[in-house]
Amino acid sequence: MPNSIEQSQFVGGLLAPEIQELIDQKRTAEVYEALAQLQDPEVADLLDHLESPHHRMVVFRFLSRERQAEVFAHLNAEHQERLLQDLSNEQLAQLLEDMATDDRTTLLEEMTGEVTARLLALLKPEDRKRTQFLLGYPPQSVGRIMTPDYLAVRSNWTIQQALDHIRKYGRDAETFSMLYVVDEKGRLLDDLRLRHLLLDDPATPIKALLDGQFPALQATDDQEEAVRMMERYDRPVLPVVNSEGILVGIVTFDDVADVAEEETTEDIHKMGGMEALDEPYLAVPLLSLVRHRGVWLSVLFLGQMLTATAIAHYQDSMKAAYVLTMFIPLIISSGGNCGSQAATLIIRAMAIGEVTLKQWFVVLRRELVCGALLGLLLGVLGLLRIILWQYTGWADYTQDETFHYMDVALTVGIGIFGVVTWGSLMGGLLPIIIKRLGLDPATISTPFIATLVDVTGLIIYFNAAILILQL
Repeated sequence: MPNSIEQSQFVGGLLAPEIQELIDQKRTAEVYEALAQLQDPEVADLLDHLESPHHRMVVFRFLSRERQAEVFAHLNAEHQERLLQDLSNEQLAQLLEDMATDDRTTLLEEMTGEVTARLLALLKPEDRKRTQFLLGYPPQSVGRIMTPDYLAVRSNWTIQQALDHIRKYGRDAETFSMLYVVDEKGRLLDDLRLRHLLLDDPATPIKALLDGQFPALQATDDQEEAVRMMERYDRPVLPVVNSEGILVGIVTFDDVADVAEEETTEDIHKMGGMEALDEPYLAVPLLSLVRHRGVWLSVLFLGQMLTATAIAHYQDSMKAAYVLTMFIPLIISSGGNCGSQAATLIIRAMAIGEVTLKQWFVVLRRELVCGALLGLLLGVLGLLRIILWQYTGWADYTQDETFHYMDVALTVGIGIFGVVTWGSLMGGLLPIIIKRLGLDPATISTPFIATLVDVTGLIIYFNAAILILQL
Protein backbone atom coordinates (compact mmCIF):
# COMPACT_ATOMS: atom_id res chain seq x y z
CA MET A 1 0.00 0.00 0.00
CA PRO A 2 1.25 3.55 -0.65
CA ASN A 3 2.56 5.28 2.43
CA SER A 4 3.12 8.85 1.26
CA ILE A 5 1.04 11.74 -0.03
CA GLU A 6 2.63 11.53 -3.47
CA GLN A 7 1.97 7.79 -3.74
CA SER A 8 -1.60 8.26 -2.50
CA GLN A 9 -2.31 10.87 -5.16
CA PHE A 10 -0.79 8.59 -7.78
CA VAL A 11 -3.06 5.72 -6.73
CA GLY A 12 -6.16 7.94 -6.65
CA GLY A 13 -5.48 9.47 -10.04
CA LEU A 14 -4.65 6.09 -11.57
CA LEU A 15 -7.75 4.30 -10.26
CA ALA A 16 -10.31 7.00 -11.05
CA PRO A 17 -10.95 5.99 -14.70
CA GLU A 18 -11.13 2.29 -13.76
CA ILE A 19 -13.53 2.93 -10.88
CA GLN A 20 -15.77 5.05 -13.12
CA GLU A 21 -15.85 2.28 -15.70
CA LEU A 22 -16.70 -0.36 -13.06
CA ILE A 23 -19.55 1.82 -11.75
CA ASP A 24 -20.92 2.41 -15.25
CA GLN A 25 -20.87 -1.35 -15.87
CA LYS A 26 -22.55 -1.97 -12.48
CA ARG A 27 -19.72 -4.26 -11.35
CA THR A 28 -20.31 -3.36 -7.70
CA ALA A 29 -18.42 -6.32 -6.22
CA GLU A 30 -15.21 -5.19 -7.90
CA VAL A 31 -15.76 -1.62 -6.70
CA TYR A 32 -16.15 -2.89 -3.13
CA GLU A 33 -12.98 -4.95 -3.48
CA ALA A 34 -10.98 -2.02 -4.87
CA LEU A 35 -12.11 0.33 -2.08
CA ALA A 36 -11.32 -2.28 0.57
CA GLN A 37 -7.70 -2.32 -0.58
CA LEU A 38 -7.31 1.47 -0.26
CA GLN A 39 -6.58 3.39 2.91
CA ASP A 40 -8.75 6.35 3.91
CA PRO A 41 -6.43 9.09 2.50
CA GLU A 42 -6.26 7.18 -0.80
CA VAL A 43 -10.04 6.93 -1.02
CA ALA A 44 -10.23 10.69 -0.37
CA ASP A 45 -7.80 11.30 -3.22
CA LEU A 46 -9.87 9.00 -5.44
CA LEU A 47 -12.95 11.13 -4.73
CA ASP A 48 -10.93 14.24 -5.67
CA HIS A 49 -10.23 12.72 -9.10
CA LEU A 50 -13.84 11.70 -9.82
CA GLU A 51 -15.48 14.54 -11.74
CA SER A 52 -19.00 13.14 -11.93
CA PRO A 53 -21.25 13.70 -8.86
CA HIS A 54 -22.85 10.33 -9.60
CA HIS A 55 -19.53 8.48 -9.40
CA ARG A 56 -18.53 10.34 -6.24
CA MET A 57 -21.78 9.49 -4.50
CA VAL A 58 -21.61 5.81 -5.48
CA VAL A 59 -18.08 5.49 -4.09
CA PHE A 60 -18.99 7.40 -0.94
CA ARG A 61 -22.08 5.27 -0.31
CA PHE A 62 -20.07 2.07 -0.72
CA LEU A 63 -18.06 3.05 2.37
CA SER A 64 -19.11 2.09 5.88
CA ARG A 65 -20.37 4.86 8.19
CA GLU A 66 -17.06 4.92 10.06
CA ARG A 67 -15.02 5.14 6.85
CA GLN A 68 -17.24 7.86 5.43
CA ALA A 69 -16.41 10.15 8.34
CA GLU A 70 -12.68 9.36 8.15
CA VAL A 71 -12.49 9.79 4.37
CA PHE A 72 -14.49 13.02 4.49
CA ALA A 73 -12.06 14.46 7.07
CA HIS A 74 -9.16 13.88 4.62
CA LEU A 75 -10.79 15.91 1.82
CA ASN A 76 -9.81 19.55 1.41
CA ALA A 77 -12.45 22.24 2.00
CA GLU A 78 -13.32 22.64 -1.70
CA HIS A 79 -14.04 18.95 -2.22
CA GLN A 80 -15.86 18.69 1.12
CA GLU A 81 -18.23 21.46 0.06
CA ARG A 82 -18.74 19.81 -3.34
CA LEU A 83 -19.63 16.51 -1.68
CA LEU A 84 -21.94 18.21 0.80
CA GLN A 85 -24.00 19.52 -2.09
CA ASP A 86 -24.58 15.95 -3.30
CA LEU A 87 -25.77 14.61 0.08
CA SER A 88 -29.32 14.69 1.40
CA ASN A 89 -30.07 16.18 4.82
CA GLU A 90 -30.39 12.70 6.28
CA GLN A 91 -27.00 11.67 4.90
CA LEU A 92 -25.45 14.92 6.09
CA ALA A 93 -26.79 14.43 9.60
CA GLN A 94 -25.40 10.90 9.70
CA LEU A 95 -22.00 12.06 8.40
CA LEU A 96 -21.73 14.93 10.89
CA GLU A 97 -22.72 12.66 13.77
CA ASP A 98 -19.97 10.17 12.88
CA MET A 99 -17.25 12.81 12.52
CA ALA A 100 -14.85 13.58 15.37
CA THR A 101 -15.80 16.80 17.16
CA ASP A 102 -12.60 18.62 16.18
CA ASP A 103 -12.94 17.55 12.52
CA ARG A 104 -16.55 18.71 12.54
CA THR A 105 -15.52 22.07 13.99
CA THR A 106 -12.83 22.50 11.33
CA LEU A 107 -15.39 21.74 8.62
CA LEU A 108 -17.90 24.29 9.92
CA GLU A 109 -15.19 26.90 10.36
CA GLU A 110 -14.23 26.69 6.68
CA MET A 111 -17.78 26.80 5.32
CA THR A 112 -19.80 29.95 4.59
CA GLY A 113 -22.18 31.26 7.27
CA GLU A 114 -25.22 29.95 5.40
CA VAL A 115 -23.79 26.44 5.03
CA THR A 116 -22.60 26.41 8.65
CA ALA A 117 -26.07 27.32 9.91
CA ARG A 118 -27.59 24.55 7.78
CA LEU A 119 -25.14 21.94 9.08
CA LEU A 120 -25.53 23.01 12.71
CA ALA A 121 -29.30 22.63 12.39
CA LEU A 122 -28.80 18.98 11.38
CA LEU A 123 -26.83 18.10 14.51
CA LYS A 124 -28.33 16.54 17.59
CA PRO A 125 -28.72 19.06 20.46
CA GLU A 126 -25.78 17.59 22.38
CA ASP A 127 -23.45 17.56 19.34
CA ARG A 128 -24.59 21.05 18.36
CA LYS A 129 -23.79 22.34 21.84
CA ARG A 130 -20.30 20.79 21.79
CA THR A 131 -19.57 22.14 18.32
CA GLN A 132 -20.80 25.66 19.12
CA PHE A 133 -18.66 25.53 22.25
CA LEU A 134 -15.54 24.98 20.13
CA LEU A 135 -16.61 27.56 17.55
CA GLY A 136 -16.90 30.10 20.37
CA TYR A 137 -13.11 30.26 20.70
CA PRO A 138 -11.10 32.78 18.65
CA PRO A 139 -9.96 31.69 15.16
CA GLN A 140 -6.51 30.10 15.11
CA SER A 141 -6.76 29.34 18.84
CA VAL A 142 -6.16 25.97 20.49
CA GLY A 143 -9.85 25.86 21.40
CA ARG A 144 -10.76 25.52 17.71
CA ILE A 145 -8.69 22.34 17.17
CA MET A 146 -9.19 20.59 20.52
CA THR A 147 -11.67 17.79 21.06
CA PRO A 148 -13.80 17.37 24.20
CA ASP A 149 -13.74 13.58 23.75
CA TYR A 150 -11.22 12.67 26.46
CA LEU A 151 -11.10 10.40 29.49
CA ALA A 152 -10.85 11.95 32.95
CA VAL A 153 -10.66 10.16 36.30
CA ARG A 154 -10.95 11.37 39.88
CA SER A 155 -8.00 11.52 42.24
CA ASN A 156 -9.99 9.77 45.01
CA TRP A 157 -10.65 6.73 42.83
CA THR A 158 -8.67 3.51 42.90
CA ILE A 159 -6.95 2.11 39.83
CA GLN A 160 -9.71 -0.50 39.52
CA GLN A 161 -12.38 2.21 39.45
CA ALA A 162 -10.43 4.06 36.79
CA LEU A 163 -10.14 0.92 34.65
CA ASP A 164 -13.86 0.28 34.97
CA HIS A 165 -14.47 3.86 33.84
CA ILE A 166 -12.23 3.31 30.79
CA ARG A 167 -14.10 0.15 29.79
CA LYS A 168 -17.41 1.97 30.04
CA TYR A 169 -16.57 5.21 28.25
CA GLY A 170 -13.35 4.48 26.34
CA ARG A 171 -15.09 3.87 23.01
CA ASP A 172 -16.20 7.51 22.84
CA ALA A 173 -12.75 8.94 23.62
CA GLU A 174 -10.38 10.29 20.99
CA THR A 175 -7.54 8.42 22.72
CA PHE A 176 -6.98 6.81 26.10
CA SER A 177 -3.23 6.31 26.01
CA MET A 178 -3.17 9.31 28.34
CA LEU A 179 -5.66 9.83 31.19
CA TYR A 180 -6.33 13.07 33.03
CA VAL A 181 -6.91 13.37 36.74
CA VAL A 182 -9.34 16.07 37.85
CA ASP A 183 -10.85 17.18 41.14
CA GLU A 184 -14.56 17.47 41.92
CA LYS A 185 -14.73 20.82 40.10
CA GLY A 186 -13.06 19.52 36.96
CA ARG A 187 -9.72 21.23 37.55
CA LEU A 188 -6.78 19.39 36.01
CA LEU A 189 -4.48 17.89 38.65
CA ASP A 190 -2.19 15.64 36.63
CA ASP A 191 -1.92 13.29 33.68
CA LEU A 192 -1.29 9.53 33.75
CA ARG A 193 -0.21 7.06 31.11
CA LEU A 194 -2.46 4.04 30.76
CA ARG A 195 0.45 1.68 31.36
CA HIS A 196 0.78 2.99 34.93
CA LEU A 197 -2.73 1.77 35.67
CA LEU A 198 -2.18 -1.59 34.00
CA LEU A 199 1.05 -2.34 35.82
CA ASP A 200 0.11 -1.22 39.37
CA ASP A 201 -2.04 -2.89 42.02
CA PRO A 202 -5.76 -2.29 41.20
CA ALA A 203 -6.35 -1.31 44.84
CA THR A 204 -3.85 1.57 44.65
CA PRO A 205 -5.49 5.01 44.90
CA ILE A 206 -4.99 7.27 41.89
CA LYS A 207 -3.66 10.09 44.07
CA ALA A 208 -0.68 7.89 45.01
CA LEU A 209 0.49 8.02 41.36
CA LEU A 210 0.40 11.81 41.00
CA ASP A 211 3.47 14.01 40.88
CA GLY A 212 1.81 17.27 39.75
CA GLN A 213 4.19 17.64 36.79
CA PHE A 214 2.24 18.00 33.55
CA PRO A 215 2.21 20.30 30.50
CA ALA A 216 -1.08 21.96 29.57
CA LEU A 217 -2.34 24.41 26.96
CA GLN A 218 -4.72 27.29 27.47
CA ALA A 219 -7.79 27.16 25.21
CA THR A 220 -7.07 30.73 24.09
CA ASP A 221 -3.42 30.01 23.17
CA ASP A 222 -2.41 30.38 19.55
CA GLN A 223 -2.33 27.09 17.67
CA GLU A 224 1.40 27.52 17.10
CA GLU A 225 1.87 27.16 20.86
CA ALA A 226 0.42 23.64 20.60
CA VAL A 227 3.04 22.80 17.98
CA ARG A 228 5.87 24.12 20.16
CA MET A 229 4.69 22.36 23.33
CA MET A 230 4.15 19.04 21.61
CA GLU A 231 7.68 19.20 20.21
CA ARG A 232 9.15 20.29 23.53
CA TYR A 233 7.48 17.66 25.72
CA ASP A 234 7.37 14.92 23.07
CA ARG A 235 3.73 14.11 23.81
CA PRO A 236 1.23 12.70 21.28
CA VAL A 237 -1.61 14.45 23.14
CA LEU A 238 -1.84 17.54 25.38
CA PRO A 239 -4.61 18.67 27.77
CA VAL A 240 -6.35 22.01 27.28
CA VAL A 241 -7.62 24.06 30.23
CA ASN A 242 -9.54 27.31 30.57
CA SER A 243 -8.52 30.35 32.60
CA GLU A 244 -9.65 28.65 35.80
CA GLY A 245 -7.62 25.51 35.19
CA ILE A 246 -10.66 23.38 34.33
CA LEU A 247 -10.00 20.65 31.76
CA VAL A 248 -12.03 21.44 28.63
CA GLY A 249 -10.43 19.24 25.97
CA ILE A 250 -7.34 17.66 24.46
CA VAL A 251 -5.24 18.30 21.35
CA THR A 252 -3.88 15.28 19.51
CA PHE A 253 -0.85 14.87 17.30
CA ASP A 254 -2.80 14.67 14.03
CA ASP A 255 -4.44 18.05 14.70
CA VAL A 256 -1.11 19.65 15.57
CA ALA A 257 0.54 18.16 12.47
CA ASP A 258 -2.07 19.89 10.31
CA VAL A 259 -1.44 23.19 12.11
CA ALA A 260 2.33 22.83 11.72
CA GLU A 261 1.95 22.24 7.98
CA GLU A 262 -0.36 25.24 7.57
CA GLU A 263 1.89 27.58 9.58
CA THR A 264 5.04 26.44 7.77
CA THR A 265 3.37 26.88 4.39
CA GLU A 266 2.17 30.35 5.35
CA ASP A 267 5.64 31.40 6.51
CA ILE A 268 7.28 30.05 3.36
CA HIS A 269 4.82 31.96 1.17
CA LYS A 270 5.41 35.18 3.09
CA MET A 271 9.18 34.77 3.07
CA GLY A 272 8.95 34.30 -0.69
CA GLY A 273 7.50 37.80 -0.96
CA MET A 274 3.77 37.15 -1.40
CA GLU A 275 0.51 36.78 0.51
CA ALA A 276 -0.09 33.32 1.93
CA LEU A 277 -2.41 31.10 -0.12
CA ASP A 278 -5.49 29.72 1.65
CA GLU A 279 -5.87 26.80 -0.77
CA PRO A 280 -3.60 24.32 -2.58
CA TYR A 281 -1.66 25.92 -5.44
CA LEU A 282 -3.57 24.16 -8.23
CA ALA A 283 -6.93 24.96 -6.60
CA VAL A 284 -6.31 28.74 -6.43
CA PRO A 285 -8.08 30.67 -9.24
CA LEU A 286 -5.65 32.36 -11.61
CA LEU A 287 -6.83 35.90 -10.83
CA SER A 288 -6.58 35.19 -7.11
CA LEU A 289 -3.03 33.92 -7.60
CA VAL A 290 -2.14 37.10 -9.47
CA ARG A 291 -3.62 39.20 -6.65
CA HIS A 292 -1.71 37.32 -3.94
CA ARG A 293 1.57 37.73 -5.79
CA GLY A 294 0.95 41.13 -7.34
CA VAL A 295 0.47 43.11 -4.13
CA TRP A 296 3.93 42.38 -2.75
CA LEU A 297 5.55 42.57 -6.19
CA SER A 298 4.15 46.08 -6.55
CA VAL A 299 5.47 47.07 -3.11
CA LEU A 300 8.90 45.62 -3.92
CA PHE A 301 8.88 47.31 -7.34
CA LEU A 302 8.22 50.69 -5.75
CA GLY A 303 10.99 49.98 -3.28
CA GLN A 304 13.42 49.19 -6.08
CA MET A 305 12.65 52.60 -7.57
CA LEU A 306 14.65 54.02 -4.67
CA THR A 307 17.66 52.21 -6.15
CA ALA A 308 17.34 54.32 -9.27
CA THR A 309 17.04 57.41 -7.06
CA ALA A 310 20.23 56.49 -5.20
CA ILE A 311 22.12 55.94 -8.47
CA ALA A 312 20.88 59.26 -9.84
CA HIS A 313 22.11 61.01 -6.69
CA TYR A 314 25.64 59.74 -7.31
CA GLN A 315 25.68 60.13 -11.09
CA ASP A 316 28.48 62.72 -10.94
CA SER A 317 30.66 60.27 -9.04
CA MET A 318 29.78 57.56 -11.55
CA LYS A 319 30.83 59.79 -14.45
CA ALA A 320 34.13 60.50 -12.76
CA ALA A 321 34.72 56.80 -12.05
CA TYR A 322 32.63 54.94 -14.63
CA VAL A 323 34.54 51.74 -13.92
CA LEU A 324 32.71 51.47 -10.59
CA THR A 325 29.35 50.93 -12.30
CA MET A 326 30.26 47.42 -13.47
CA PHE A 327 30.51 46.29 -9.83
CA ILE A 328 27.06 47.55 -8.77
CA PRO A 329 25.36 44.14 -9.34
CA LEU A 330 28.11 42.50 -7.28
CA ILE A 331 27.62 44.95 -4.42
CA ILE A 332 23.82 44.68 -4.47
CA SER A 333 23.70 40.88 -4.62
CA SER A 334 26.27 40.44 -1.84
CA GLY A 335 24.38 42.62 0.64
CA GLY A 336 20.96 41.28 -0.33
CA ASN A 337 22.03 37.65 -0.08
CA CYS A 338 23.62 38.15 3.32
CA GLY A 339 20.57 40.02 4.62
CA SER A 340 18.24 37.31 3.33
CA GLN A 341 20.32 34.62 5.03
CA ALA A 342 20.23 36.43 8.37
CA ALA A 343 16.50 37.13 8.13
CA THR A 344 15.72 33.50 7.33
CA LEU A 345 17.78 32.26 10.29
CA ILE A 346 16.24 34.70 12.78
CA ILE A 347 12.63 34.27 11.59
CA ARG A 348 12.94 30.49 11.91
CA ALA A 349 14.69 30.74 15.28
CA MET A 350 11.90 32.99 16.58
CA ALA A 351 9.21 30.67 15.20
CA ILE A 352 10.53 27.67 17.15
CA GLY A 353 11.37 29.63 20.29
CA GLU A 354 15.16 29.63 19.97
CA VAL A 355 15.30 33.45 19.96
CA THR A 356 13.12 35.83 22.00
CA LEU A 357 12.59 39.58 21.81
CA LYS A 358 14.69 40.07 24.94
CA GLN A 359 17.70 38.62 23.14
CA TRP A 360 17.86 41.38 20.53
CA PHE A 361 21.25 42.58 21.73
CA VAL A 362 22.69 39.08 21.49
CA VAL A 363 21.41 38.88 17.91
CA LEU A 364 22.83 42.33 17.14
CA ARG A 365 26.26 41.36 18.50
CA ARG A 366 26.34 38.02 16.70
CA GLU A 367 25.19 39.43 13.36
CA LEU A 368 27.63 42.33 13.63
CA VAL A 369 30.56 39.98 14.12
CA CYS A 370 29.29 37.40 11.64
CA GLY A 371 28.50 40.08 9.05
CA ALA A 372 31.94 41.66 9.48
CA LEU A 373 33.70 38.31 9.00
CA LEU A 374 31.58 37.47 5.97
CA GLY A 375 32.12 40.98 4.61
CA LEU A 376 35.87 40.60 5.07
CA LEU A 377 35.81 37.26 3.25
CA LEU A 378 33.78 38.54 0.30
CA GLY A 379 35.62 41.86 0.25
CA VAL A 380 38.97 40.09 -0.08
CA LEU A 381 37.57 37.89 -2.84
CA GLY A 382 36.36 41.00 -4.70
CA LEU A 383 39.69 42.73 -4.26
CA LEU A 384 41.63 39.68 -5.49
CA ARG A 385 39.30 39.34 -8.47
CA ILE A 386 40.13 42.87 -9.66
CA ILE A 387 43.88 42.36 -9.12
CA LEU A 388 43.80 39.02 -10.99
CA TRP A 389 41.87 40.40 -13.97
CA GLN A 390 44.22 43.41 -14.16
CA TYR A 391 47.34 41.25 -13.85
CA THR A 392 46.24 38.78 -16.56
CA GLY A 393 45.18 41.54 -18.92
CA TRP A 394 41.53 40.45 -19.00
CA ALA A 395 40.51 43.96 -17.93
CA ASP A 396 42.01 47.36 -17.25
CA TYR A 397 40.64 49.14 -14.20
CA THR A 398 43.08 52.09 -14.29
CA GLN A 399 41.05 55.10 -15.43
CA ASP A 400 43.33 57.44 -17.38
CA GLU A 401 45.68 58.85 -14.79
CA THR A 402 42.92 59.70 -12.34
CA PHE A 403 43.39 56.66 -10.15
CA HIS A 404 45.20 53.32 -10.07
CA TYR A 405 43.46 49.93 -10.39
CA MET A 406 44.42 49.22 -6.76
CA ASP A 407 42.26 52.17 -5.75
CA VAL A 408 39.32 50.50 -7.52
CA ALA A 409 40.10 47.16 -5.88
CA LEU A 410 40.24 48.79 -2.44
CA THR A 411 36.97 50.65 -3.07
CA VAL A 412 35.15 47.50 -4.13
CA GLY A 413 36.61 45.49 -1.24
CA ILE A 414 35.64 48.06 1.39
CA GLY A 415 32.25 48.58 -0.26
CA ILE A 416 31.47 44.87 -0.11
CA PHE A 417 32.64 44.70 3.50
CA GLY A 418 30.34 47.56 4.52
CA VAL A 419 27.31 46.35 2.54
CA VAL A 420 27.55 42.75 3.76
CA THR A 421 27.96 43.82 7.38
CA TRP A 422 25.00 46.19 7.09
CA GLY A 423 22.89 43.55 5.32
CA SER A 424 23.57 41.02 8.06
CA LEU A 425 22.54 43.53 10.74
CA MET A 426 19.33 44.47 8.94
CA GLY A 427 18.40 40.86 8.26
CA GLY A 428 18.94 39.94 11.90
CA LEU A 429 17.23 42.90 13.60
CA LEU A 430 14.28 43.76 11.35
CA PRO A 431 12.34 40.56 12.15
CA ILE A 432 12.74 41.30 15.87
CA ILE A 433 11.56 44.88 15.39
CA ILE A 434 8.53 43.70 13.41
CA LYS A 435 7.72 41.14 16.09
CA ARG A 436 7.97 43.86 18.75
CA LEU A 437 5.37 45.85 16.80
CA GLY A 438 3.00 42.88 17.05
CA LEU A 439 3.28 41.81 13.41
CA ASP A 440 4.33 38.53 11.82
CA PRO A 441 8.13 38.50 11.25
CA ALA A 442 7.61 36.39 8.13
CA THR A 443 6.18 39.48 6.44
CA ILE A 444 9.74 40.83 6.47
CA SER A 445 10.37 38.52 3.56
CA THR A 446 13.75 37.91 2.03
CA PRO A 447 12.84 39.96 -1.09
CA PHE A 448 11.92 42.89 1.17
CA ILE A 449 15.24 42.63 3.02
CA ALA A 450 17.07 42.41 -0.31
CA THR A 451 15.28 45.51 -1.63
CA LEU A 452 16.13 47.52 1.49
CA VAL A 453 19.78 46.46 1.44
CA ASP A 454 20.01 47.22 -2.29
CA VAL A 455 19.21 50.87 -1.69
CA THR A 456 21.32 51.36 1.42
CA GLY A 457 24.13 49.25 -0.08
CA LEU A 458 24.52 51.64 -2.99
CA ILE A 459 24.81 54.55 -0.58
CA ILE A 460 27.55 52.75 1.35
CA TYR A 461 29.37 51.78 -1.86
CA PHE A 462 29.40 55.22 -3.44
CA ASN A 463 30.36 56.97 -0.21
CA ALA A 464 33.31 54.58 0.11
CA ALA A 465 34.27 55.51 -3.46
CA ILE A 466 34.05 59.21 -2.65
CA LEU A 467 36.34 58.83 0.38
CA ILE A 468 38.91 56.56 -1.27
CA LEU A 469 39.00 57.98 -4.82
CA GLN A 470 38.43 61.59 -3.68
CA LEU A 471 35.65 62.06 -6.24
